Amino acid sequence: MITGELRSKVDRIWEIFWTGGIANPLEVIEQFTYLLFIKQLDDVESTKETEASFLGIPYTGMFPEDCQNYRWSKFKNLGSAEEMYQIVLSGVFPFIKSLHQDGDSAYAKYMSDAIFKIPTPAMLSKIVDGIDALDLSEADSKGDLYEYLLNKVSTSGTNGQFRTPRHIIRMMVALMKPTPSDVIVDPAMGSAGFLVEAQAYLRENHADLFLNVGLREHFNNNMFTGFDMDRTMLRIGAMNMILHGVDNPNISYQDSLSEVNTDREKYTLVLANPPFKGSLDYDGVAADLLKVTKTKKTELLFLALFLRTLKIGGRAAVIVPDGVMFGSSKAHKEIRKEIIDNNRLEGIISMPSGVFKPYAGVSTAILLFTKTGSGGTDKV
Repeated sequence: MITGELRSKVDRIWEIFWTGGIANPLEVIEQFTYLLFIKQLDDVESTKETEASFLGIPYTGMFPEDCQNYRWSKFKNLGSAEEMYQIVLSGVFPFIKSLHQDGDSAYAKYMSDAIFKIPTPAMLSKIVDGIDALDLSEADSKGDLYEYLLNKVSTSGTNGQFRTPRHIIRMMVALMKPTPSDVIVDPAMGSAGFLVEAQAYLRENHADLFLNVGLREHFNNNMFTGFDMDRTMLRIGAMNMILHGVDNPNISYQDSLSEVNTDREKYTLVLANPPFKGSLDYDGVAADLLKVTKTKKTELLFLALFLRTLKIGGRAAVIVPDGVMFGSSKAHKEIRKEIIDNNRLEGIISMPSGVFKPYAGVSTAILLFTKTGSGGTDKV
């Protein structure tokens, strides 16, 4: 986590947002990260220019000649706050949102419906100065900063966003031991905490994967997939992954339980804490999931989905409410029978009821299972 001086600088920036009238923590994080991104684009551009100059090769940057003012290093030094505000509002933002049309920028992909919400030039000027003073040169500092910001969402306890506590995510990832060849999915990803922790585990335990071109490509482009139905969380999750050093995560808007999701036997590892308060209409759910368990309960449908999307031999560590283990309805029994008789249930970790406070007091457990398609459950 970030500490000391960096932390107090971030708190001061947060306070500028708050006193300026942006009180929703998710909106603060969004606006904060848009500006971080804009700065990062310029940093990347400057590095590439320096490298090209050193090697004596021509370099065509992403900022055309008439858009040089859109670079962080240029607009932060403009004479007046008003002038900077106008350039960011009507120049930089539209420019960044149009960048990804040629598929060029992973950053921009998640900005297409971004809205600039900072209300006054004076406020923008203070925030730009604050961000400019942050030292994010350490390898993990951007990711740590993001974790710290997301923590503020959980302490505010608003927005109905479940934040799975970090130590639980870490335990689940450590139990699953991701490998450099895994294909990992979280079909209800929120801020992408599971995917971020999985990449951290790989960096720590399989650092040599980055020396292999194929594995490095896989890590940056194909290894991590996340879906969510909340556009704000999609943007925040995508930025979280990119700031943690995954260049091009597959993060997209999708109702994972609907017919739109056609994934079958595609992934080797599922890590998830799916929503388990919901009740859906049958016609909004994919027919093949209903065949496994005819229910409107999201927690049972997500289990059927995990089994469908995993390859044979694929593993899952997922959080479920206690009702999944003890529910007596036909649907509850069907999904338990499917996991125990037709696949391999390895373990159940029962958790105390206060784990998800302040969001919910429900008792939960972690299910650990492997898709075999032919049973194999022995000692659970």
